[in-house]
Amino acid sequence: MKLYYSPGACSLAAHIVADEADLRLQLEKVDLKSHKTENGQDYYTVNPKGYVPTIQLDDGSTLTENVAVLNYLADHTGHKLYTPEAGSMEHYRLEEWLGFITTELHKSFAPFFQNGSELEKRRAREKILKCFAYVNHALKNDCFLMGNRMTVADAYLFVMLTWAKKSELNLSGFSNLNAFFQRMSERASVRRALKEEGLPLAA
Repeated sequence: MKLYYSPGACSLAAHIVADEADLRLQLEKVDLKSHKTENGQDYYTVNPKGYVPTIQLDDGSTLTENVAVLNYLADHTGHKLYTPEAGSMEHYRLEEWLGFITTELHKSFAPFFQNGSELEKRRAREKILKCFAYVNHALKNDCFLMGNRMTVADAYLFVMLTWAKKSELNLSGFSNLNAFFQRMSERASVRRALKEEGLPLAA
């Protein structure tokens, strides 16, 4: 299986999940400005949408969109991450978290990465902090979003927190969220994925 990624992008979540589950991944870095892979391939021929992540399966087929990729990996982790049984309420709770992270958090960072105006950044900052306040409350009694076991949603949330730090958002008031970030930062899978992408260890 091959993961097309860009360092620090949302594809980092899939990278962390794969490392956590000991899935064998071939990594290929993508320059999202030139849309070329590190091997010189036109990335649009891999994913016509032009963004990451994309996973190429052993049969040559590809899968895109972060939520779909994370769900696919969750179903192939051999229970090394908590993956609720399909059809169970817990399964839908996991989908609920993935939907919240991708639509309310992930998309809200656009002004910080696309040269948004100061007004756009201010509004985005307000929304992101409101979302993080909700997550901070949800983590009040749990180590992870779904209790005491890591899921794919936790890897995604961790990436959002790295974006928040890069965007210099003030998260000092979110003690549960900061404790979560610290726990994730200390996991061997996270440290390996960051190192493999040439990123500094989270602090």
